[in-house]
Amino acid sequence: MEYINKISQILSNLIGVETDYIKLTIISIEILIAIYFIKIITKKIYSKSNVSGKKKFTYNRSIQMILNIISFILILLVWSEKLKNIITLISFISAGLTIAIREIIFNFFAGIYIKFSKPFELEDRIEIDGIRGDVIKINALGFEVLDVQEKEKGEQSTGKITHIPNSKVFKEPLKNYVKAFKYIWDEITIDIDINSDLVKTKGIIYNILKEDEILKTIPEKMEDAIDDVTVEYRIYYNELMPIIYTKIVKDYIELSVRFLVHPKKVRNVENNIYEKILQEYKDGNINLIVKESNKV
Repeated sequence: MEYINKISQILSNLIGVETDYIKLTIISIEILIAIYFIKIITKKIYSKSNVSGKKKFTYNRSIQMILNIISFILILLVWSEKLKNIITLISFISAGLTIAIREIIFNFFAGIYIKFSKPFELEDRIEIDGIRGDVIKINALGFEVLDVQEKEKGEQSTGKITHIPNSKVFKEPLKNYVKAFKYIWDEITIDIDINSDLVKTKGIIYNILKEDEILKTIPEKMEDAIDDVTVEYRIYYNELMPIIYTKIVKDYIELSVRFLVHPKKVRNVENNIYEKILQEYKDGNINLIVKESNKV
């Protein structure tokens, strides 16, 4: 402590601030430095541990939060004697300070709402304020999502990370793709000749859907998921199996193929379905109509 007293005295003579305040500031900085190095050490320990990436991330975030709380408590104890004077000073500038940091305060309390109400969690696919992506990080003041492309491009990752303030959950509508259950309804359109054998064509497409390794187990899983969430949500579906709707458009038939799929597997599933339909077309089993928009 002797070196702290000497440094405090020197700085006090230079800047004209009481030595007690300088001493407490130095001790606070030492606490923050010590906590910082502990964070680095724990992060390295977890990075080398033999657990999944998700567990590493979760454990590390928990440790970081605990260390932040510890540092706050320690600094609060260090400044406890002088806290009354500081509070008196703050009372004179509280109005201006509140205006300056109102967004930070708003984001902080929105973070508490996110923590306990859980409108979304890590790895959920969400859309808010026109931004669609997978949640990869949640902080006290904001969260980050890994952007995905629009539906027409398969909603695949762009590799871009967007930081969003927590307060957005109060200001903008939030879509969560996997809040109640992991699957969403996807729909693709197949255009066939007006003179096609409709029953035969639908039968072929139904077989393609039923034989798909990803799709064939989803209806049963979805039924179990709905049973689990009916206590909290008024959600029900009359049909969970794939279904094909028919529509006559001018001189061709439009088939809307609707099925359940995980949002992160949409493009792979659509690719598999289209490839098999094209093969059926080449084999002469389906009479596709290929238009200028390249939609099949």
